[in-house]
Amino acid sequence: MLISIVYHSGYGHTAKVAELVAEGGRRAENVNVELVSVGDGDIPWEKLEASDAIIFGSPTYNGLISAKFKQFMEESTKTAWFEQKWRNKIAAGFTNSGAQHGDKLNSLISLSLFAAQHGMIWVGLDLMPGNSDSKGTVEDLNRHGSWLGVMTQSNNDQSASETPNSSDLKTAAYLGERVAKITQRFLSGDN
Repeated sequence: MLISIVYHSGYGHTAKVAELVAEGGRRAENVNVELVSVGDGDIPWEKLEASDAIIFGSPTYNGLISAKFKQFMEESTKTAWFEQKWRNKIAAGFTNSGAQHGDKLNSLISLSLFAAQHGMIWVGLDLMPGNSDSKGTVEDLNRHGSWLGVMTQSNNDQSASETPNSSDLKTAAYLGERVAKITQRFLSGDN
């Protein structure tokens, strides 16, 4: 089984999240995970077509996905969309911003709508929101309370080696493992 993680990272933070999503995906048996950076130029379209699941990741800039990720989306219309080459593939998404919220939901909506237009099957988080009561902490999984996908936060004055925090990265790994297991169930026909 092949999972591709397609992402753009302007400052390294979203790349770090992508690596943790990949790590989580590799926790499932018989899963190969490939990272595809859209900032590197050539997109391996054949690999994406051969993937069983594609997880999309973009930083949130000014409440939107990055311009480079948007460019990838537009290029996909010529290579995959017209022939619906990604139909019935599992999809999921993640985003990172400097602010606690930063309108990250808008980015996840954009990613999920993009997947829907390709005929993909979206997988969100099945985690209750963390840090949402008096006993919660910033170390809780899903501390941003997202169900559509993973939201992570990186302080603007810190490098990718320092941030996002450990709970955000654990949530990212959780999503990768969840997508892998759901894809396995989907491919086996096991409900």
